[in-house]
Amino acid sequence: MKHWKKTILTAFGVIFSAASLTAADKVSMGFIYVGPKDDYGYNQAHSEGCAGVQKLSWVKAVEEASVPETTAVQETMRNMINLDGVQVLFPTSFGYFDPHILKIAKQYPKVQFLHCGGLYTEGKNPKNVGSYFGYIDEAVFVSGIVAGHATKSGKLGFIAAKPIPQVLRNINAFALGARSANPSATVQVIFTGDWSVPVKEAESATSLINQGVDVLTCHVDSPKVILETAERRGIYVCGYHANGSKLAPKGYLTGAEWNWSKVYTDYAEMVKAGKSLSAGTIPHLVRGGLKEGFVKCSDYGPTVDSAAKKDAEAAKAMFMDGTMVIFKGPLKDNSGKEILPAGKELKQQDISLESMSWLVEGVIGSTKS
Repeated sequence: MKHWKKTILTAFGVIFSAASLTAADKVSMGFIYVGPKDDYGYNQAHSEGCAGVQKLSWVKAVEEASVPETTAVQETMRNMINLDGVQVLFPTSFGYFDPHILKIAKQYPKVQFLHCGGLYTEGKNPKNVGSYFGYIDEAVFVSGIVAGHATKSGKLGFIAAKPIPQVLRNINAFALGARSANPSATVQVIFTGDWSVPVKEAESATSLINQGVDVLTCHVDSPKVILETAERRGIYVCGYHANGSKLAPKGYLTGAEWNWSKVYTDYAEMVKAGKSLSAGTIPHLVRGGLKEGFVKCSDYGPTVDSAAKKDAEAAKAMFMDGTMVIFKGPLKDNSGKEILPAGKELKQQDISLESMSWLVEGVIGSTKS
């Protein structure tokens, strides 16, 4: 645990050690997305981060969108290295990590590979591979507070892709935030089975609304269909990944957004300084939350009342000063099993949270879905 805490220090930068970079050199960075760059979601958030770092005159960035989580991404990585001269690669989708990044990283030991959300294993994974991610569950928790205030039925809905730890962590944070404002609130979860299946997402949203859910949120690649369905049906919605208020101007409450521009700029500056994953001068696991500027909350929508804002702002302040703990005992899962006894806490940096396999009390659904 001591080693883990040391590696997540967020005053960080990463990467390339094959050659020292002078002030006149360009830092060449490659970004790969599994979906379109204008999806109002995961891929758009990363593309906005790329656009942010490109504002540095000494950064050259190339992008490729809609690359499947197959051997296709291996070809894209090779092309960026061999044809574009990329020094640092950011293959952003979850499924790119194993086996694709791990395979290509071994073939190109002088190139640095940074993956969003993967869990780097020391001694097992190549030394030129690293992982970055944000504690976006902090912003999701805040969304939950606002949703808990907004709901009239007490029924909230969450549409999710797959029951992997990062997704479960967001579902649970949303539920705990909502129940802190409205203890009787429930969160019904539907897993669609994949990151981008708009038809299933629309069907899931419609089904939940028909069952009386009056606030929706999600963890899929693009919230677009869910936001639009909620707005059309006249219910509230919380966004995810990027600001989606334009898609639901009446019902948008708030949302959990990534701030990858800050993260990628930090990386670029450290690349320029010649710091290295391979030499061990940069942590292989990097994480940050609201305090570090890795994530942010969308502005409040027009229907959010003063009580909701007050509670949400209080939670934000506690995240900023480090006193907020989302996962603390007594805490049970939705089958009644004790997860955390009274007095036990799992703070954001606790590595066990990245292996989460349970849903908290108040969530309707199963990780087997």
